[in-house]
Amino acid sequence: MAGHTRIAVIGVGNEFRRDDGVGWAAVALLAERARQRPLPPGTRLATCDGDPGRLIGLWEGAELAVVLDAAHAHPGTPGRVHRIELDAVRLNRPPEAGSHGLGLGEAVELARVLGRLPGRLVVYAVEGADSSLGTQMTPDVAASVEHLARTVEDEIVRHRAAAAQG
Repeated sequence: MAGHTRIAVIGVGNEFRRDDGVGWAAVALLAERARQRPLPPGTRLATCDGDPGRLIGLWEGAELAVVLDAAHAHPGTPGRVHRIELDAVRLNRPPEAGSHGLGLGEAVELARVLGRLPGRLVVYAVEGADSSLGTQMTPDVAASVEHLARTVEDEIVRHRAAAAQG
Protein backbone atom coordinates (compact mmCIF):
# COMPACT_ATOMS: atom_id res chain seq x y z
CA MET A 1 0.00 0.00 0.00
CA ALA A 2 1.53 3.25 -1.16
CA GLY A 3 0.15 5.23 1.79
CA HIS A 4 2.17 3.12 4.23
CA THR A 5 5.49 3.25 2.42
CA ARG A 6 8.25 3.89 4.94
CA ILE A 7 11.21 5.91 3.77
CA ALA A 8 14.31 6.49 5.89
CA VAL A 9 16.73 9.27 4.97
CA ILE A 10 19.91 8.96 7.02
CA GLY A 11 22.77 11.44 7.09
CA VAL A 12 25.92 9.59 8.12
CA GLY A 13 29.14 11.11 9.36
CA ASN A 14 30.47 13.50 11.93
CA GLU A 15 29.35 17.11 11.83
CA PHE A 16 32.54 18.09 13.70
CA ARG A 17 34.88 16.69 11.00
CA ARG A 18 34.36 19.32 8.28
CA ASP A 19 33.38 17.58 5.00
CA ASP A 20 32.38 14.42 6.87
CA GLY A 21 29.33 16.39 8.04
CA VAL A 22 27.81 16.71 4.55
CA GLY A 23 25.18 14.03 5.24
CA TRP A 24 24.12 15.75 8.45
CA ALA A 25 23.95 19.12 6.66
CA ALA A 26 21.75 17.70 3.90
CA VAL A 27 19.37 16.13 6.43
CA ALA A 28 19.17 19.45 8.30
CA LEU A 29 18.31 21.23 5.05
CA LEU A 30 15.68 18.61 4.21
CA ALA A 31 14.11 19.08 7.66
CA GLU A 32 14.08 22.86 7.21
CA ARG A 33 12.47 22.59 3.77
CA ALA A 34 9.93 20.05 5.05
CA ARG A 35 8.48 22.71 7.36
CA GLN A 36 7.09 24.52 4.32
CA ARG A 37 6.73 21.59 1.94
CA PRO A 38 6.24 18.40 3.99
CA LEU A 39 7.80 15.15 2.91
CA PRO A 40 5.40 12.26 2.24
CA PRO A 41 3.86 10.51 5.27
CA GLY A 42 6.07 7.71 6.52
CA THR A 43 9.30 9.55 5.71
CA ARG A 44 11.78 9.78 8.55
CA LEU A 45 14.89 11.98 8.63
CA ALA A 46 17.75 10.94 10.90
CA THR A 47 21.46 11.36 11.46
CA CYS A 48 23.95 8.72 12.52
CA ASP A 49 27.65 8.45 13.24
CA GLY A 50 27.87 5.34 11.06
CA ASP A 51 27.63 2.74 13.81
CA PRO A 52 26.29 -0.39 12.06
CA GLY A 53 23.76 -1.19 14.79
CA ARG A 54 22.33 2.34 14.71
CA LEU A 55 22.14 2.34 10.91
CA ILE A 56 20.27 -0.95 10.90
CA GLY A 57 17.84 0.37 13.51
CA LEU A 58 17.18 3.46 11.41
CA TRP A 59 16.47 1.64 8.15
CA GLU A 60 14.80 -1.47 9.55
CA GLY A 61 11.37 -1.99 7.99
CA ALA A 62 11.93 0.70 5.36
CA GLU A 63 10.93 0.10 1.78
CA LEU A 64 13.50 2.71 0.80
CA ALA A 65 16.55 3.80 2.76
CA VAL A 66 18.54 6.76 1.44
CA VAL A 67 21.96 7.15 3.05
CA LEU A 68 23.93 10.39 2.63
CA ASP A 69 27.62 10.17 3.42
CA ALA A 70 31.00 11.63 2.59
CA ALA A 71 33.43 9.65 0.49
CA HIS A 72 37.13 10.24 0.26
CA ALA A 73 38.52 9.45 -3.17
CA HIS A 74 42.15 9.94 -4.09
CA PRO A 75 42.42 11.78 -6.33
CA GLY A 76 38.96 13.17 -5.90
CA THR A 77 36.71 15.98 -6.97
CA PRO A 78 35.35 17.60 -3.80
CA GLY A 79 31.59 18.04 -4.00
CA ARG A 80 31.02 15.41 -6.70
CA VAL A 81 28.02 13.24 -5.79
CA HIS A 82 27.88 9.51 -6.54
CA ARG A 83 24.62 7.52 -6.47
CA ILE A 84 24.86 3.84 -5.60
CA GLU A 85 21.65 1.80 -5.60
CA LEU A 86 21.25 -1.67 -4.19
CA ASP A 87 17.98 -3.55 -4.47
CA ALA A 88 16.97 -6.52 -2.33
CA VAL A 89 18.55 -9.03 -4.73
CA ARG A 90 21.93 -7.32 -4.70
CA LEU A 91 21.67 -6.61 -0.97
CA ASN A 92 21.21 -10.29 -0.24
CA ARG A 93 24.69 -11.00 -1.62
CA PRO A 94 27.76 -10.18 0.46
CA PRO A 95 28.85 -6.63 -0.42
CA GLU A 96 32.11 -5.91 -2.17
CA ALA A 97 34.40 -3.27 -0.77
CA GLY A 98 33.09 0.19 -1.58
CA SER A 99 34.12 3.80 -1.33
CA HIS A 100 31.28 4.77 1.01
CA GLY A 101 32.88 3.72 4.25
CA LEU A 102 33.55 0.67 6.35
CA GLY A 103 30.70 1.40 8.81
CA LEU A 104 28.11 1.32 6.05
CA GLY A 105 29.61 -1.82 4.52
CA GLU A 106 29.57 -3.53 7.91
CA ALA A 107 25.96 -2.43 8.47
CA VAL A 108 24.86 -3.85 5.11
CA GLU A 109 26.57 -7.19 5.77
CA LEU A 110 25.22 -7.45 9.32
CA ALA A 111 21.70 -6.49 8.20
CA ARG A 112 21.90 -9.09 5.42
CA VAL A 113 22.85 -11.82 7.87
CA LEU A 114 20.10 -10.75 10.30
CA GLY A 115 17.46 -10.34 7.59
CA ARG A 116 17.01 -6.64 8.43
CA LEU A 117 17.83 -4.95 5.11
CA PRO A 118 15.59 -2.26 3.62
CA GLY A 119 13.76 -3.09 0.40
CA ARG A 120 16.02 -0.68 -1.50
CA LEU A 121 19.14 1.07 -0.36
CA VAL A 122 20.35 4.17 -2.18
CA VAL A 123 23.61 5.74 -1.09
CA TYR A 124 24.60 9.25 -2.09
CA ALA A 125 28.32 9.62 -1.48
CA VAL A 126 29.79 13.12 -1.72
CA GLU A 127 33.51 13.37 -2.38
CA GLY A 128 35.13 15.35 0.40
CA ALA A 129 38.46 17.10 0.73
CA ASP A 130 38.96 17.68 4.45
CA SER A 131 37.89 15.60 7.43
CA SER A 132 39.97 17.42 10.01
CA LEU A 133 38.39 18.84 13.15
CA GLY A 134 36.00 21.70 12.49
CA THR A 135 32.41 22.42 11.55
CA GLN A 136 32.89 24.37 8.32
CA MET A 137 32.79 22.27 5.15
CA THR A 138 35.10 23.12 2.28
CA PRO A 139 33.41 25.37 -0.32
CA ASP A 140 32.84 22.70 -2.99
CA VAL A 141 31.31 20.25 -0.52
CA ALA A 142 29.15 22.95 1.12
CA ALA A 143 27.91 23.93 -2.35
CA SER A 144 26.75 20.33 -2.96
CA VAL A 145 24.31 20.30 0.00
CA GLU A 146 21.47 22.09 -1.82
CA HIS A 147 21.80 19.78 -4.84
CA LEU A 148 21.96 16.75 -2.58
CA ALA A 149 18.75 17.74 -0.74
CA ARG A 150 16.91 18.30 -4.04
CA THR A 151 18.18 14.97 -5.35
CA VAL A 152 16.89 13.15 -2.26
CA GLU A 153 13.49 14.84 -2.61
CA ASP A 154 13.37 13.66 -6.24
CA GLU A 155 14.39 10.14 -5.15
CA ILE A 156 11.48 10.05 -2.70
CA VAL A 157 9.01 11.28 -5.33
CA ARG A 158 10.18 8.59 -7.80
CA HIS A 159 9.91 5.91 -5.13
CA ARG A 160 6.40 6.98 -4.12
CA ALA A 161 5.27 7.03 -7.77
CA ALA A 162 6.68 3.54 -8.37
CA ALA A 163 5.07 2.25 -5.16
CA ALA A 164 1.69 3.69 -6.22
CA GLN A 165 1.93 1.87 -9.57
CA GLY A 166 3.16 -1.41 -8.18
